[in-house]
Amino acid sequence: MTYKEKSKKFLSSANVTIGDTVKISKNNTVYKGILLDRSEDAEDNYIVIKLDSGYNLGINITDASIELIEHGDKPSIGYEETEVSKDPEKMNISIISTGGTVSSIIDYSTGAVHPAFTAGDLLRANPELIDLANYDVKALYNILSENMKSKYWVETARQIASDISDGADGIVLAHGTDTMHYTSAALSFLIESPVPIVLTGSQRSSDRPSTDTFLNLINSVGAAKSDIAEVTVCMHDKLDDNICALHSGVRVRKMHTSRRDTFRSINSEPIAYLKEGNIQSVTGHYNKRNEKELKLHDNIEEKVGLIKSYPGITSELIDYHIDKGYKGLLIEGTGLGHVNEELIPSLQRANDEGIPCVMTSQCIYGRVNMNVYSTGRKLLEANLISGEDMTPEVGYVKLSWALGQSDNIDEVRKIMETNIAGELNDRLSAKYFLN
Repeated sequence: MTYKEKSKKFLSSANVTIGDTVKISKNNTVYKGILLDRSEDAEDNYIVIKLDSGYNLGINITDASIELIEHGDKPSIGYEETEVSKDPEKMNISIISTGGTVSSIIDYSTGAVHPAFTAGDLLRANPELIDLANYDVKALYNILSENMKSKYWVETARQIASDISDGADGIVLAHGTDTMHYTSAALSFLIESPVPIVLTGSQRSSDRPSTDTFLNLINSVGAAKSDIAEVTVCMHDKLDDNICALHSGVRVRKMHTSRRDTFRSINSEPIAYLKEGNIQSVTGHYNKRNEKELKLHDNIEEKVGLIKSYPGITSELIDYHIDKGYKGLLIEGTGLGHVNEELIPSLQRANDEGIPCVMTSQCIYGRVNMNVYSTGRKLLEANLISGEDMTPEVGYVKLSWALGQSDNIDEVRKIMETNIAGELNDRLSAKYFLN
């Protein structure tokens, strides 16, 4: 047990140890749950219990009393494999884990988060999900999302297609949040699906009192059972544990490093909102279940550069990518889609050598328009492709995918200018801007 000093004395007074069911009274409120461990460097004077609801609760032991209800075994990392019989009346949902915080645990010796749970562990750690559907669970990868690669997008799409072919009525993909919007965009282009494909994750690991794992998972399963046959991201809509928003896979972006409501729809509204695993409201257009046949378009070009414009940038950066054999360049320009004019000859060189260059904006919200100012018009003369209202991340992924479909620069331009998965809006509304 890693509790120390005051907390350890508090627990010892009632002969309580990790895994025991306890009752804690504080300020005329009674809490009942299983005592969990904490990291070695955690603040003293607090203990953590797991409530019957599945949530973890941290309690300051000042002026609190504790009573042992029942001795239990210390929770271990992982679970015994258990066979859950399938109910023919329930839908079949495939849960695929790639790692990340949603399927992570704490190393109590360091306090660090590690991607250790398999998808099966994740399901058994949230047994309430079993009532909602039949599940096929598997761990495709066990990585933190900063280690995601474009080839993994292709392998994930192929696994999803295989599961759908085998009868899955919906897919839930557990993924780290840092690059989840890249993967959701990639899957939107790589696969046409007759069933929902829902990505979810968590900002706080399941060991923490403020974990968002359970709410995100239960609503993701609800989305996977729904009629919304899109690639989507399902995450907290607010800071409280109430409602999740369901974002289009090509319209979503992580906007905060740590908030549970970090994901926002960009230049659009969420497709829907969910509560307790049920659709509460639908705000956007979507493809309905079984409207499309299952198709894979799983070629992708890995050697695509993403270059951010900044004051002082030189053409050397563009020339470097050309000389290193990059097949396409996504430019994250300023404002309406501009870069330092000194870069234009190198961008023209890229086009002349058959390397498509796509312009997006650092502004996130709004649309690229290179017709307004002289620099933009010079960029158009150098045959820069407008990314319209795509975020840089979506533009980067789409360019990688487009180059996987064709190495002809004119064909790539046509693909980039075509709305494939809802990534291009004809018009924008001021109401979409994040206030």
